[in-house]
Amino acid sequence: MENQEKVNTEGFIGRELFDHKNNKFNRECVRVTTADLRASDNAHHKYVIDVIEWAQTSDEVDKIVKICALDFQNGGLKEVGANGITDQALLAIVLDRLRSFNDGQFRCRENSVAITKIEEALMWMEKRANDRARRGVEGERKQ
Repeated sequence: MENQEKVNTEGFIGRELFDHKNNKFNRECVRVTTADLRASDNAHHKYVIDVIEWAQTSDEVDKIVKICALDFQNGGLKEVGANGITDQALLAIVLDRLRSFNDGQFRCRENSVAITKIEEALMWMEKRANDRARRGVEGERKQ
């Protein structure tokens, strides 16, 4: 990873993520930050994505032109009910976009490989959910 020295997984609010900064647009215009402390499962459940338009002259100021807040499920469904999106839902959105690109003029090997890897990630997540269901702990904060 290009920004290996910047990777920080400590659980504080406002920690910036760098894994997406693999092209000019993402490096310069997209900022992703955590928006909560880690919960008892050691994960953040709130993220903010800012799209930034940088000032072109010294008379202008940088401005955030779009803000997207993501709230992930926090707690088991049996314990707290539905209160956020899932990792699988977010991956499904990205998968749909890549499939759409590949069905049109932006078909390429890289999209096809990314599609395969996302499908694989979803398969492993489904396996985990099935294993948890078989053990009777699906929807609960238990291993």
